[in-house]
Amino acid sequence: MDKPTNKMKQYLDEFTKGIFQLNPIFVMALGLCPTLAVTTSLDNAVGMGFAASFVLIFSAIFVSLIRKIVPSNVRIPIFIVIIATFVTIASLILKAFTPALDKSLGIFVPLIVVNCIIFGRAEGFSSKNTVFRSILDAFGMGLGFFLAILLISTIRELFGTGQLTLFSSTIFTLGNSFNPMIIFILAPGALLTMGLLLALFNWLGDINPKKQACHVEEHNGDNIKQEAE
Repeated sequence: MDKPTNKMKQYLDEFTKGIFQLNPIFVMALGLCPTLAVTTSLDNAVGMGFAASFVLIFSAIFVSLIRKIVPSNVRIPIFIVIIATFVTIASLILKAFTPALDKSLGIFVPLIVVNCIIFGRAEGFSSKNTVFRSILDAFGMGLGFFLAILLISTIRELFGTGQLTLFSSTIFTLGNSFNPMIIFILAPGALLTMGLLLALFNWLGDINPKKQACHVEEHNGDNIKQEAE
């Protein structure tokens, strides 16, 4: 009974680490360029969260599937081709079903190809682990990224406009008496919001570089030993 229980715990840790322990935004501080640029509204956050998570999950699956047959000297170009393929698919989906959102996100959807969260997980985790573990890791990292940009965009849109809207529907408002602080939907507001949230989560989680490095090493390199499971 102990072995299945331990394995389930390992799988749960694999999934949740991207949400809390190794959150790509608030802990590892990766992918900050699109995070700061597109989080002016909930619509943008949902669109970018979907696109990045879609690419992250499917590229992780394919990288893990071919990890044993790809020569090490050409793995980087191959990973880029895989990621670019799914970025193209995600971009076409957005263009087909939500053209306004695709226009709002602009260049930041194609730039997912070089997003360090996705490429980092492909190179640091999926290329060294089984498909199942790679899926768990990608889902967790994708959810962690999605929740992070959702939180940032909620704060920026709410205080910058006085209300929250999702696909043209108002879901919350601070009332007519509230005077919107336009700075929150401008570039300085992105840096201010991000800085305050990083400080908050650093304080709550007692995050420090040495502890973070240990977590990254534990969840990337050490799992190579578990591939045969």
